[in-house]
Amino acid sequence: MGQYYKIIILDENKNFIRFFIEISYGLGLKLTEHSYQNINFLNTIEYLLSSKGSFYKSRIVWAGDYADPDENNSKNLYNMTDDEPTKEYVLRFTKLEDEHKYIVNHTKKQYIDKSKYKSIHPLPLITAEGNGRGGGDYYGTNEEFIGSWSRDIISMEKNIPDDFIEFEHMFDE
Repeated sequence: MGQYYKIIILDENKNFIRFFIEISYGLGLKLTEHSYQNINFLNTIEYLLSSKGSFYKSRIVWAGDYADPDENNSKNLYNMTDDEPTKEYVLRFTKLEDEHKYIVNHTKKQYIDKSKYKSIHPLPLITAEGNGRGGGDYYGTNEEFIGSWSRDIISMEKNIPDDFIEFEHMFDE
């Protein structure tokens, strides 16, 4: 079976405040079905994580339905949203200018230059929880880093912040 994913924005206490389902963009719900550069859905997520968007510097998770249960909970983050259908947030396509090419992790003081990725988009992979447990998950180069930025504070930036280091582990198809 394939694992499905929801994109979830968490508040400062790590409680979810919004979640997004990419199927409204005509994409699949599996991780590798919607992890490509220059698709409207990811362009919109990038916009929301920029200084122009409503979720600038937010904790973000690509939550899989096969992920482990959350700490002190019998459900994982994906399944916790099932009880809150009013939290779903409808996305309208909005694209950032090309100069917002850095995915920045403020928690780890790292960044990714997404222009180095030809087709795959690193954001869904680097923030995914539950990868490797279903069809459509990422099985490839640097698989051990999938999810390593999950629940960290992420933004899209035009410039690299001072004293941040580059995350140089590439993902491929």
